Amino acid sequence: MSPRDRYFVPMAAPRVRTDQGAKTQVRVGVLGLGNVGGALVELIATNADAIEARSGVRLDIAKIAVRDLKRGRDKALLPECLTKDAHEVVSDETIDIVVELIGGLEPARTLVLEALAAGKQVVTANKELLANFGPELFDAAGKSGSALLFEGSVGGAIPLVRALRVSLAGEHIRRVMGIVNGTTNYILSQMSEEKVSYKDALVEAQSLGYAERDPTADVAGFDAAAKAAILAGIAFNARIGLSEVYREGIETINVSDIDFAHRLGYEVKLLAIAERIETAVPEPPRIAVRVHPAMLPTTHPLAGVRGAFNAVFVEGESSGELMFYGRGAGGKATASAVLGDLLDAACDVGSSARESHLSRVHVTIDPIDNLRTQYYLTVDVLDRPGVLASVATVFGMHDVSIRSMEQVGLGEDARLVFITHMAREADVQATLGGLRALDVVEHIGGLIRVVGHEL
Repeated sequence: MSPRDRYFVPMAAPRVRTDQGAKTQVRVGVLGLGNVGGALVELIATNADAIEARSGVRLDIAKIAVRDLKRGRDKALLPECLTKDAHEVVSDETIDIVVELIGGLEPARTLVLEALAAGKQVVTANKELLANFGPELFDAAGKSGSALLFEGSVGGAIPLVRALRVSLAGEHIRRVMGIVNGTTNYILSQMSEEKVSYKDALVEAQSLGYAERDPTADVAGFDAAAKAAILAGIAFNARIGLSEVYREGIETINVSDIDFAHRLGYEVKLLAIAERIETAVPEPPRIAVRVHPAMLPTTHPLAGVRGAFNAVFVEGESSGELMFYGRGAGGKATASAVLGDLLDAACDVGSSARESHLSRVHVTIDPIDNLRTQYYLTVDVLDRPGVLASVATVFGMHDVSIRSMEQVGLGEDARLVFITHMAREADVQATLGGLRALDVVEHIGGLIRVVGHEL
């Protein structure tokens, strides 16, 4: 059995209610008919009988808001239900549940707030919306007594949000750490296994549809940061905004960095990490939330996650270590998660049950400067006598201890590869500033934090 298999948590079936108050036919309004919206409508149309047999609920797609009514679509996507007016869907008193799949901030935010104010259940897969306006939306849901469900916003088909929100609701979560962006994981996997450059791996990811023409949201870590904010909010019942998540992408990672990590028994991954900082005074809670490349021991289950797959590792005080793994993107995968939420909401329509929206607490966000870990760092310098002594002096001036150093010849220049002992982030950043001020330093390359066992 592989390390990953020991921690693997399979998908759970959606919740089914059998109380007599539940409404058996539920009218659904869908906002957006893109990759996810189209896949969702097709799933419901194709499997309506099976869904009803399993859940006792008949889903009726009543209206679908789209941008262009003239666009050619498959007849299975219910052309008779299409409208250009999204507000018409939200204001329709006969619609029980609104599914928001438009994406972006506006008009999605306004439409969701209108639906909640009207007492409708809302399902969304909009990570950007939740990361920026989550507290406002949850407050609105709590005020109206409506459900706001968002399983599809993180991890595609992986039932991660439901597990944290329901199954682990009573658990003292210590840390949530994972690979939550399939594009970057595919790129890093190709660099690791095929030894192709970052640029070539990105082009390949774009050709396969894993990366957008403008890949910035993925490779610069914005997508992962939004998901980290959502996961941290659920895991720690906290009000956490996207602006509070420290973020770095993978643009500076080279194949040589990954090769060096392999020699040390590590793999390079872009990780989203949300962890509780244990302090003597428990209130208010201190939470650290960050996204950055990391060197992870090859023995860790996350190190073996390849290609465009996602996986999240949850560490709880009583539950121990759990791992959730699966396809993290794609229209069908995300539509599967949205359908699970839709059935949850549908089973509550007409009953006295309502989704619980606890008041999220304000927390203190621990700044990245307080992080203590080991670091991998490359510095390109002029190959001259005394250069190493000058560089080492800068490290010493800022209390960063060098564990090991290796010099690689680059013609007239040299590359110095450093591994530090445990150091404070603020001191490492000060060291980088000092190195940039040296005339002999040509370039500072990858800075990769070490996660896991000390080197």
